[in-house]
Amino acid sequence: MAEVDTIRKHQLEAKIKEDKELIKKGELRDENPLDLSQEFTEFLEACRKGNLRRVQEMISAGININAKDEFDYTPLVLASLCGHYELVQLLLESGAFCDRGTWVGERAVYNALNNKIRNLLLSYDYSKTTDPLQPWSSHLNSLLTKQTPRTSDITCHAVSGASFELHRFFLAARSPYFFKVLSNHPEKTDYRFAAEIPTDAFNAVLKYIYLEEMADVVGPGKPEEEEKKIFAAIDTLCKRLGIEKLWESILAKDRRLARQRFEDEVRRAQAQVEDLFRNTVVKHKMVVDVDKVDLVRWPRQNAMFADCILRADRQQEELDAGGLVTSAAVDRIPVGPHASVSEPAAATGRGRKRCVLYPVHKAFLIRAPYFETMFSSAFKEAQESEHLHIIRVDCSPEVLEIVLTFLYTEKAEIPLELAMDVLYEADLLFLDKLKNKTAQVISTLGSRNTTVVVNGGESVEAEPINVYDVIKAAWDLKVQRLEDFVARYLADRLEDYIDEPEFSDLIQESANRIKARQETDTIELLDDIRYYLDERFRLRFEDAGVSDMIEQNSSQRKPTGKETSALEEEEAVRQGASEEPSPYDLGAGSVVPANEPPAVKATDEGAVQTLDGNWAEDEFDAHVRDYEILLDKIDALLQRLKLDA
Repeated sequence: MAEVDTIRKHQLEAKIKEDKELIKKGELRDENPLDLSQEFTEFLEACRKGNLRRVQEMISAGININAKDEFDYTPLVLASLCGHYELVQLLLESGAFCDRGTWVGERAVYNALNNKIRNLLLSYDYSKTTDPLQPWSSHLNSLLTKQTPRTSDITCHAVSGASFELHRFFLAARSPYFFKVLSNHPEKTDYRFAAEIPTDAFNAVLKYIYLEEMADVVGPGKPEEEEKKIFAAIDTLCKRLGIEKLWESILAKDRRLARQRFEDEVRRAQAQVEDLFRNTVVKHKMVVDVDKVDLVRWPRQNAMFADCILRADRQQEELDAGGLVTSAAVDRIPVGPHASVSEPAAATGRGRKRCVLYPVHKAFLIRAPYFETMFSSAFKEAQESEHLHIIRVDCSPEVLEIVLTFLYTEKAEIPLELAMDVLYEADLLFLDKLKNKTAQVISTLGSRNTTVVVNGGESVEAEPINVYDVIKAAWDLKVQRLEDFVARYLADRLEDYIDEPEFSDLIQESANRIKARQETDTIELLDDIRYYLDERFRLRFEDAGVSDMIEQNSSQRKPTGKETSALEEEEAVRQGASEEPSPYDLGAGSVVPANEPPAVKATDEGAVQTLDGNWAEDEFDAHVRDYEILLDKIDALLQRLKLDA
């Protein structure tokens, strides 16, 4: 068995010192930079408190989740130390570093509040902590060799006779020279370099443009004179194409420095693609009457470099007249770098059903297995034609733009109100990563809501999502994360849901999911709700001995769960009339967090009102009784449904 090659302490100290010197010189990027800004301080505070919604919002806004404060605390270390499992999971999925070979990674594991978090951190060790843009860059790199489906639309020829099948949109995004040439001549499908450029130099430049790591540019066994010729040709190409950063990647010998420069280049390419995507696909989208779609003719040689069109119908008829495209305008195709048809033509009528057409590129669409299969098959959409094929997608334009943004840039800013639609569309296109991102948005942004007490004392819950729709989507699409989220969501608010007819129907549906159900079979959703309900009450007070009180009271509890202790009776007698409303009842317009333990009403003497309107000795006792009441209601629900679980 081979011995594990370990680094001795003095070697590690020397490496750390060398890295610090490189960081000080600006040659190496600090992966955990110091951040004393007010925004990052708020982010750390949200991580301390476990505020999932706020953390998700700030991550979406682009905050650096690997920065640290003046005490060397990173968001991951704080979330781990404070015991917020879901938050730790969110940070790891968003790209937080957890390498046990570093001080920060080891500290997060060592300070984990419990084994559940520690095991999660260990499972996300360096082997799983990857660049979130790696799938995106790998796809672009694979375009150089991908034969099926065919996505290239321009051929570059060298004087040596070598030819390269490339992509106009991506070349225009990465090279200012190609952007100028192709924008002014959108009909160009062949390009020849006048100068004699060695094939190896072409290969090196194309590897850089298409985001392949620059491990060995020249290759082994080349004579020195030939190497000089290749490097001179690379320098010529870099100056002509406007990609001077290539030399930084070639000259980076240190592995860590080379990795950081490659990651920087991938992010630069992402920004370039996003900019061109906004200025072509989004800017030049067309709003057309549905009955006039067949009149649209887009030539293959167009200023957006598009090779197909996606159509998304608007869900409702628009009553305003703006944005209707006349029959004389549908044939107007942009032919120059500044042409645009995104502005609506003169109005022709009211109340017509419309759709939106997006000029898109197969090279990015095939990131979705749905489109890759479509363009690789014998379907009409895969065949060459004089004009671009129009492909209808079953979603709204807003949802399609989110999907396209993800396919082009790997970014996904998903509003909660569109999350369910995006979830279904991602499943339709087999985009598992977008599906997981959407589930993450739903389970974080939808995890908090408020209960508003209106006039008359009636509580109205302002839900950010419909939890019943979420659980049915989780079942249909097999998203375990959403199933767990709904179970926890319902357990945290069970007193608000358990008496609703929809909740009974949900439990019945969960029971019916088991085919040939037997008496010994459990109900999965109800089991999960019981688990999180137990966690909600017991874990909060396990150090206060409340668990023993629950067990003791449960053994004496009658089936009805309506008994009253002697202390409560004495309190009722002393108060004179327990039916009278408490002076401490919440007034109109009050707002309380709905995911806190059950709202309790207390008197100056310390008595607390429970869910059934009786009075408990203190808050601890009230939570014990509330727990029993909710369990009783679950048992009663099962009896009504004639279910054993």
